[in-house]
Amino acid sequence: MEKKKWVRLDNASNIFLAARNETDTKVFRLSAEMTEVVDPVLLQSALQETYKEYPLFHNVLRRGVFWYYLEERRGTPKVKLETEPPCSPLYHYDKREFLFRVLYYKDRIHLEVFHALTDGTGALWFFEDLLTEYVRLRQAKVLKSLDKPASREKADLEDSFKRYFRKKKKYTAIEASMEPLEKYRDKDLADDEEPLEPEPEASSVYRIKGKKTPDHRQRVIEMSLPLKEVLDLARSEKVSLTLYMTALYMLAVYRAKENKSEDVTISTSIPINLRQFFPSVSVRNFFSTTIVSYTFKPDKDDYLDDLYEKLTRQFKAQLQKEALEKRLNRFIRFEFNPLTRITPRPLKDGMLKLVNYFNNKNITVAMSNLGRVQLPEGMEQYVKQTFFYTAAVRPQFCLISYQDVLTISFTSPFVETDIHREFVRLLTEKNVKVTMDVNRVSREEMNGK
Repeated sequence: MEKKKWVRLDNASNIFLAARNETDTKVFRLSAEMTEVVDPVLLQSALQETYKEYPLFHNVLRRGVFWYYLEERRGTPKVKLETEPPCSPLYHYDKREFLFRVLYYKDRIHLEVFHALTDGTGALWFFEDLLTEYVRLRQAKVLKSLDKPASREKADLEDSFKRYFRKKKKYTAIEASMEPLEKYRDKDLADDEEPLEPEPEASSVYRIKGKKTPDHRQRVIEMSLPLKEVLDLARSEKVSLTLYMTALYMLAVYRAKENKSEDVTISTSIPINLRQFFPSVSVRNFFSTTIVSYTFKPDKDDYLDDLYEKLTRQFKAQLQKEALEKRLNRFIRFEFNPLTRITPRPLKDGMLKLVNYFNNKNITVAMSNLGRVQLPEGMEQYVKQTFFYTAAVRPQFCLISYQDVLTISFTSPFVETDIHREFVRLLTEKNVKVTMDVNRVSREEMNGK
C-alpha cells in the first residue's frame, strides 16, 4: 500500500487552530454572483478539474503528539447546495474532512476555506480558476476563444515563512528582498524620529460589545459601491483604498458609541500579503498583520484629516524592514525553540490561546482587502459580482473588487447594525451611491418580524 504524503503546517496556521471557536471558526468565504442560475453538474466538473491543479487542497488536518500536520486524502470533493450559515466550521478533529467546501445557491457560487490551509490570496487563485473552468464548460460553444487556461505559476506546498525567516538564512533572504519596501518608506520622517505614537495599553483600547446572534451565525452585510468613485476619493486624500476605508470604519465605530465623554482609542488589525515584498508564489499562508490605532477626543469634531495622516504614518512604519522582522521573528522563534519542539501539542495550543487572547485585547475591529479579482476577458458576461468575508470574533469588514464594483462585506458576531449605519452615512455624505443586502440572524428577523 502506498504511504500517504504529509506536510507540516506553516507558521501562521497553528494560531488559527488554537484560536478557533464556535463564533470565530477561522473560515472565510469567497462568492461570485453569476448572471445565470448555477448548474451543479457543471460546477462539479469544474471543481474536479481545478482540484487536480492544487495539491495543497488535497490535504486533511491531522493531530500529532507535538504538532498538527497536513495529510493527503484520496477522493474528490463534492459540491453541495448551501444549507448552513456562512462560514460554518470546516475542521472537526475526529473527522478526515477536506479543509474547504464549494457550495452553490441559486445564482451564487461559494468557496469556503479553513484558514489553516491557505490565506486569502491562495484561496482567490483557486476560486478564479474554478470560476474560469465553470464558465468555460458552461459556455464552451459560445466562448470559443475562452480555451482552457494555462496553469498559473504557483508553489502549492512551499512554506515561504521557513524559506525567508528560518534561522540564519532569514537575514540574507530579507536583505535581498526588501527593496520593494523602499517605495513605502516615509521620506518625511527623520532617521532618528519615532514614527509611531506609543502603543496603547490593552486596557485602554475600546472593545465592542453587543447581543450575540442566537446560533453563533455571523451577521453579514454586503455593500456595493462604484469602484472608481471611491478610488478617486481615496486619491484626493492621498491615502490608499485600504486606509481610506479603515479611517471611515474607525470613525463609524466612534460615532456609534453612546458614551463619548472620555478619550476613546480604537484599533484595527490589517493583514499584509507578504508576497508583495518577498518573491513567493506559495499557495499556503504567507502573510503578516499590523495594528493601527487612533484616539478620539470628546472636544474634537473633525477627525478624518487627522485620521488619514496618523494611520498612513503608522502603516508605513509597520512596513519597514525592522517592523516586519520583529513581528515575524516572534512566531518563528516560538516554532523552532528547542523547548517548544518537545512540548506536547495540547500545551502548545494552550500557550497559543493565551497569545491570541492577549492580542485580541489590543484590537477593536479588523479589516482585510483582498484586492481585484482577475478573470479572463469575456467572463464579465457570466460573473456579475464577487464577495469576500470571514467569520469574526469582533466586527470586521472585507474589501474585494471586480470590474467596476467594489464590494464591502461586514461580518459581526453581534445582532446590532449601528456601526454599519454610521459607515453608510459617511459615504452618502460624500455622494457615493451605496446598495446593501443584510442577512437575517435573530429569531424575530427569521420569523419576518
